[in-house]
Amino acid sequence: MPLECSVMTTSKEYLQKLWREADAVCFDVDSTVIKDEGLDDLANYCGVGPQVEAMTLKAMGGGMTFREALTQRLNIVKPTRQTVENFIVDHPSTFSPNIKELIALLNSLNKQVYLVTGGFRSIITPVANDLNIPQEHLFANTLHFNEDGSYAGFDTSSLTSESGGKARVVQHIKDTYKVKTVVFVGDGATDMEACPPADGFIGYGGNVVRAAVKKNAAWFVTDFQELIDQLTKTTNEIHTS
Repeated sequence: MPLECSVMTTSKEYLQKLWREADAVCFDVDSTVIKDEGLDDLANYCGVGPQVEAMTLKAMGGGMTFREALTQRLNIVKPTRQTVENFIVDHPSTFSPNIKELIALLNSLNKQVYLVTGGFRSIITPVANDLNIPQEHLFANTLHFNEDGSYAGFDTSSLTSESGGKARVVQHIKDTYKVKTVVFVGDGATDMEACPPADGFIGYGGNVVRAAVKKNAAWFVTDFQELIDQLTKTTNEIHTS
């Protein structure tokens, strides 16, 4: 399978070298950059957490595309514009330890940083702003509202609104920004599936450990400090480690 060939056969040493030399890094957001799970938290905020959780488990059982699952979960939540605005104020995102330092370091090294998520732009925008990531480097889903502010669906033209969307985003980044080497960092199976076209995948388990990701990722970390340390290694340290 392409997933196994691209993720499982890559050595940790090769991936660490790729990480140091990468032109761009794509981060998943929920349970990676932040500790939160946006849609689940929004559902709890709206009082329908258990119903959405049940639908999520049903979707994970198979036979349902990502878009179908997203559609059904949002039809349960039916978030209004005002509810989303209140949620953002009442429930600010909690950053994962050392992520701000890591992204600041990547920026200082002139590496392009992107956020790629199945979550929602309105909720993730404050996260991107706090990390000094431009909006054009944020790939997320967009909620639609009617004139009265009631829920009206989501933008189905977004690459991240369907299965395999993260891989399509990586290819789009390579094609649009002429980026040669991309590393994807994330906690979930959909993040792992972005490699290829991403050149490398680093599994993250600082908030939740996904068994399949821990098993299949050649490099699995639970603290972003490990990624910082690799970027700050001297040439001598690399050759003697």
